[in-house]
Amino acid sequence: MSISIRDVQAHELDAILAMNNAAGSGILPMNQGQIQYFWQHADYFRVAESDDCLVGFLIAMTRDADYESSNFRWFKDHYEAFVYVDRIVIAKGQRSAGIGRLFYADVQSFAEVRAPALVAEVFIEDSTHPALLFHGSFGFHEVGQHQLPDSPLRAAMLYKDLCSFPFVQSSYGAQLPQVNWLKSRQKPQTGGHLATGT
Repeated sequence: MSISIRDVQAHELDAILAMNNAAGSGILPMNQGQIQYFWQHADYFRVAESDDCLVGFLIAMTRDADYESSNFRWFKDHYEAFVYVDRIVIAKGQRSAGIGRLFYADVQSFAEVRAPALVAEVFIEDSTHPALLFHGSFGFHEVGQHQLPDSPLRAAMLYKDLCSFPFVQSSYGAQLPQVNWLKSRQKPQTGGHLATGT
C-alpha cells in the first residue's frame, strides 16, 4: 500500500468531517464551523492518501494560534513555545497500518524547525489505552492532566522535546532557508476567527 501525505484541499473538508465524526470516543466531534476554522487557521493540516482515497488526517497549531480550545490553552499557560497536535484520525479499516507513525514523523519535521516541543493530549480511559502507548513509544511523556470544562472527560497532557530545535534556532533564528520542504501551509484569505475546540 502506497501512502502519500500532503496538505488538505478545500473539496476534501466534508470527507474529513465525516471521518472525524466516525472515529469514536477518543476524538471529539466537529461541526462545519470547526472544520472551516481549521481550514482557515491551522498551521499544519495534512491528509494521508492511498489509492486516491483519504485514509487519515492530522491537524496541528503553533502556540500563537488564535484558538480557544481549553486543552490548547492549558499548554499555552504552561509553555512558551510548542506545536500542538489537535487531532489525528485514521480511517477505520486503515488502523494499525503505520499511518499514524507516518503522520507523527511528518508533523515532527514540521515542528522541530519551529518550536522546542511537540505537544498533544489523550483522553484517559484506562492505563493501557493504545493512544497513550502510541505516544509513549514516540517519545512523549505526561506533564499533567486537564479536566475539560463542563465535561466528564479528562486528558493526559503529553510533551515531547524536539532536540533539533536548539541547533535550528542558533543557526537560522526565525529566517529558515527558502526550500520547499520548509514552507508553511498556504492558508486561505479570511476575515475574523472562530473560537472552537475543547
